[in-house]
Amino acid sequence: MGSVHFKMAWRNIWRNRRRSVLTICAIAFACALLVFMLSFQFGTYEAMINTAVRVHTGYFQVQAADYQEKQEIRLVVPDPDAVGRVLDRIANVRAYTFRAVAFSLASSKERTYGISVTGIDPEREATVSSLKSLVRQGEYLSARDEHQALVGALLARNLRVGIGDTVTLLGQGRDGSVAASVVTVRGIFSSGQDAFDRSSIHIPLSAFQEIYFMRGAVHQVVGVTPTLWDVPGVIREAEAGLKGLNSPKPLAVPDWRALMPGLAQGIYMDLISGLIFYLLLIIVVAFSILNTFLMAIFERTREFGVMMAMGTTTGRLTRLLLTESLLMTMMGIVCGVVLGSLVTLWFQAHGIDFGEASEILRQYGISGRMYPRLSIISASVGPALVFFITFWTALYPALRVRRLRPVEAMSYV
Repeated sequence: MGSVHFKMAWRNIWRNRRRSVLTICAIAFACALLVFMLSFQFGTYEAMINTAVRVHTGYFQVQAADYQEKQEIRLVVPDPDAVGRVLDRIANVRAYTFRAVAFSLASSKERTYGISVTGIDPEREATVSSLKSLVRQGEYLSARDEHQALVGALLARNLRVGIGDTVTLLGQGRDGSVAASVVTVRGIFSSGQDAFDRSSIHIPLSAFQEIYFMRGAVHQVVGVTPTLWDVPGVIREAEAGLKGLNSPKPLAVPDWRALMPGLAQGIYMDLISGLIFYLLLIIVVAFSILNTFLMAIFERTREFGVMMAMGTTTGRLTRLLLTESLLMTMMGIVCGVVLGSLVTLWFQAHGIDFGEASEILRQYGISGRMYPRLSIISASVGPALVFFITFWTALYPALRVRRLRPVEAMSYV
């Protein structure tokens, strides 16, 4: 019975070949578009995250437990070398560096601004962040540059300073004393993140620890992993390893989402708006399925009447129509997933060139080409939604058959 049922459904699909092909093509197009667009979105998000974390925050950090919320200079990692030894034992930690941060006043001959002074280890920093590649004027710091500084491009413009000019820093040390120093602008960097470029000065970590009386402590141990997907596992291992340290205060290991909540929220909102568009696309396809089966019922009403008069139950007719719907939907989904995956894989290998905008993207550390990222999620979520919605759409016309009466159906014109 099952084989006969399937053969009848298959035969009925191709009774109106043109309409069935158009319906299958509509489903295939929707699935292919969903696979490609979701993969493109995920690839774009990954590029945005990688660029943002490589500029400043890293994929994860080790900090004092309350530092992320309070940003106070007294909340430190007292023994950064011990934390480094913990990270050295974790396989997926590709590199890490130490940073110390203080909020200070920066003064030139003409202006004064409140800024964030960051002490960095120049050699380690180059393995973790893209700061070295973002220097647009002058040179990157070296370990010997005790009183040199890298200045954000917008801050340099606001202070009206250039390469070789001096900037006076005035702030508060870790012990509450006055911290002051004069540094010379060695380089000017531009990350494309206006808030960062407007408020950041980087000086060597050794000079920072001396100026701000850090006594060897730092505020952040910044780490990177081979991929975003390695971060959760690394954080679990780091938290377990840090419990073995004899630290006077607990240490936390926030990931990039906690460090950059604005970026995470922006990605979430963009994904939601994209899903709304995709849902509208699926609804259009669902109406195509609805139209196909409503027309099939109208055209085959007399046929259904004859079948019921011969003893065919309405339940069997309903299952027959649903089988036809599932066959067309599955053919469209399979074709769409294959086509969408092939197109995505091609662009994943070759990238999408944004033309003149590519040069602008490169200035901010983003590749001139954007690469979609095919994954199980991007290849399955869209087609699954298409299957779910088209099934329930086809259910309505299929259930209409249950209201047919044999005599009335056979006399239908």
